[in-house]
Amino acid sequence: MQSLALPWRPTIFALVISARRLLLPVALGIVTVALAFDLWRRPEPIGIDFHTYEAAARVALRDGWSHLYDQAAVAIEQKRLVVDQASQPFISTPPVAWLAATLAPLPYMTEYYVWAVVTFAAYALAVAWSATSHGLTRWIAVLAAIAPWWVLHAVHLGQVVPLVAAAVVVAWRLLREKRDVAAGLVLSLILLKPNTAFVVPLGLLVAARYRAFVTWSVAAAVLAAIALLTMGVDAVSAYVNQLAAPLPGGASSLTLEGALGVSGVVALALRAFIIGIALIAVFRLRSSPGLVIATGVLGSLLAAPYLHGSDLCLLSAAAWIVWEERPVLAWRVPLALGWLAASPFADAGGLGPGLNRWPLLELALLAALVVMASRVDRQRVAPAAPALA
Repeated sequence: MQSLALPWRPTIFALVISARRLLLPVALGIVTVALAFDLWRRPEPIGIDFHTYEAAARVALRDGWSHLYDQAAVAIEQKRLVVDQASQPFISTPPVAWLAATLAPLPYMTEYYVWAVVTFAAYALAVAWSATSHGLTRWIAVLAAIAPWWVLHAVHLGQVVPLVAAAVVVAWRLLREKRDVAAGLVLSLILLKPNTAFVVPLGLLVAARYRAFVTWSVAAAVLAAIALLTMGVDAVSAYVNQLAAPLPGGASSLTLEGALGVSGVVALALRAFIIGIALIAVFRLRSSPGLVIATGVLGSLLAAPYLHGSDLCLLSAAAWIVWEERPVLAWRVPLALGWLAASPFADAGGLGPGLNRWPLLELALLAALVVMASRVDRQRVAPAAPALA
């Protein structure tokens, strides 16, 4: 029997090696097809959010940074860049315009493609680099984490949010390696879109990762000082006043208002409760930096006053971290089902949840982390089982 079995072993080994070599190009092919599908079926013009970032950056480069939030000038510049594309107000933070300004010497469509490739690659590479698992399982999970419809939609729009998601997962690895200062610096990218992850720095403070929190705070203060010095008080006031204006259309579907139908004082109380519960869970989970970050991300998404579909990139980041930190079937099966429901093909076929259902899944994942936190030892999280092969 052994003599008959031995000749097959090299063949089987070669097949396994070949399958692993093919996995990455096949995965990239699937993502490319999914992205093309997203571009084909989405009603929004390609790169419309980057279009706004770049128009604001060019206004600031031409007229001075004090004009960054001159919405009339930004609207005119948007029409100049792409005549037949709709204009929208620029309400992002100044660092978004700073990044867009680095591409200003290029022709506009070249800028968009460079931006799209860089933001998507940054998130994909961050997910792969932060992994704790190995082998085939790792690469299948990486594909699942970078292929939800909202990640591809963010690339379609030219959104900045993939960079925030990338920062979150990179910071997780840096914290695992006790490189807290580097993690704090990386997390300064949260300032590109603060509403998607604003609880994460608070989580670092509660989890006693003081060096990371202080580094993040100093970086945030430096960026704020640069914005104030370059823009002036009037432009900063204009930005703050615009944030107080009515929210953009369609921005409530992914919030508590859209998911639960609450508003006013009730919604405010729920947000405060969710942040409080998330921070209590963070304290109990403080020995696991990944679960600290994932809990902070979920608390941010649920407490945010406005979100768009592309902002769910942060949900992918949180799910990826939990997938790697809790490599057991009780956690991985629900996460895998969630990724299937989030695939662009399920979304296109109407098989996935409606937009205002995703906050309920965020609540379920946060609740699971809270329950786990209530059961762990006060000093450390119980070690995860070995990663699934």
